[in-house]
Amino acid sequence: MPAVPEGFEEAYRLQRARYPAGEPGWQPVHTVYVPADRFSEHTVTEWGERALSLLKAHLHDPEEMAEVFGLPGGLAAVVHDKVLRKLATEPVEDVRIDFEDGYGTRPGPVEDEHVRLAVAAVAAMRDAGTLPRRWGLRVKSFADGDPERSVRTLERFVTGVSERAGGLPDGFTVTFPKVLMEAYLGQFVEVLARLEREVGVPLRFEMQVEAPQTLAFLRGDLNASLGGRLAAAHFGVFDHTAAIGLPPHEQRLDHPACDHARHVMQVAFAGTGVELSDGSLAAVPASERTVDVHELWRRHAELVRHSLAHGYHQGWDMHASHLVSRFATVYAFHLARYDAYRERVRAWEERRAGEGGALDEPATIRALVVALRRADAALP
Repeated sequence: MPAVPEGFEEAYRLQRARYPAGEPGWQPVHTVYVPADRFSEHTVTEWGERALSLLKAHLHDPEEMAEVFGLPGGLAAVVHDKVLRKLATEPVEDVRIDFEDGYGTRPGPVEDEHVRLAVAAVAAMRDAGTLPRRWGLRVKSFADGDPERSVRTLERFVTGVSERAGGLPDGFTVTFPKVLMEAYLGQFVEVLARLEREVGVPLRFEMQVEAPQTLAFLRGDLNASLGGRLAAAHFGVFDHTAAIGLPPHEQRLDHPACDHARHVMQVAFAGTGVELSDGSLAAVPASERTVDVHELWRRHAELVRHSLAHGYHQGWDMHASHLVSRFATVYAFHLARYDAYRERVRAWEERRAGEGGALDEPATIRALVVALRRADAALP
């Protein structure tokens, strides 16, 4: 019997640790960012009510949805019904209370007060059952030169919520922005480890990839080097496009430069279990007129479809109007192919050619199964 090559066991152990290759679980289709000074216990409900009002005012029926989003009539009817129900029951899947760019720089006592109010809001939402399945905050970047402010906000928020809610509710994460230096990641992990001992629950974080310098140190063993605390990587379109010198009118999510950055992220984190999220559209309807609302929805839908086509199933939503186009586009994306994907898997299992004589490869079958599971998790 051939001998096992020397060092194989250790290499295989590292492989399993770095690339667990598990099937993806539930992942929110979006993250809603709300500046901390505008966040309250009613924010999620208000976003849902506003989005539902826009839908009812500007998409009266499935025919109008078919026209705006370019859907077949039968599919539009199903999507219209699902979006209505989603906005009425769970308009926000993931919310981030923003203490960074959306919030700005405030005097220390002012930010401390907004932390206190955010803690009270989260505790009230938890009691009312309105806290999204995933939630958390975005702290200031260490790259701003003031890590003390960032850490103070994080610690006061986490300990405050834990005390007010009798523990840290499930689904918590913290966003760490503008990671220009790899060393900042290790330093942030040390902060989380210390805080974890205080609150008694594991703490993970998501990094933002919004500086070109960050792309240079993304790699497969990054999460392992951080003790497995890296839960996700979110792409920041506007910081990235500005940093590489794109003119303002080209700072858009579907620019080829953004595709490159996203692909670097995919290659670096493939198989690691680190979730990926795309960025946002920085626009709202120009007015309350239907023509302007429809124009916004069409543009947002284009970007969401672009993200989905590139393998990004999550993105940022910055305004209540985005919820309508987000859910409509995501649901249409999954439903349009669901039956065909299921039939191809069934054909493979039965050892026969699929529709049109297609013979799928095992890797394609795995991708089809993952796509079906993502659809089942995303569709209400």
